[in-house]
Amino acid sequence: MRAVIFLGFIWLLWSHPGMGWITDSLPAEPDLNTRVDELYDHEARLFIMLYSLSGNGKVDYVTARLVQEYSRSTYGNPIYQTEAQPLFYWWNHIMWNDPEQDGVNGNEKVYQENTDFDISRYKPCLFNGQPC
Repeated sequence: MRAVIFLGFIWLLWSHPGMGWITDSLPAEPDLNTRVDELYDHEARLFIMLYSLSGNGKVDYVTARLVQEYSRSTYGNPIYQTEAQPLFYWWNHIMWNDPEQDGVNGNEKVYQENTDFDISRYKPCLFNGQPC
């Protein structure tokens, strides 16, 4: 009886989609040349950079840095003083957290699986058929 319960438990671990082991490790932060957009989350005080690793303009990698100070230049442009390394990463349908903010070095933890970065929170509308 114990063997049947043990085998059933092992089967659940291997067959349940949310309980697997992640095989892909988080790639290093991309070069700025692959950046397609940037956002500022006023509520969370996060400076968010969106990248297209594939080069097709579709966002497939996102980083979020804590903002230490926010101001405007004399011309009205925003100026952000941020942490050197990101606190959050989104890649391959996974949100990663790096509480030590020491860059991608293998100590990042999975914060949430089966999730994508929701850009509609920041750009929810269309204007004349074009994204805002």
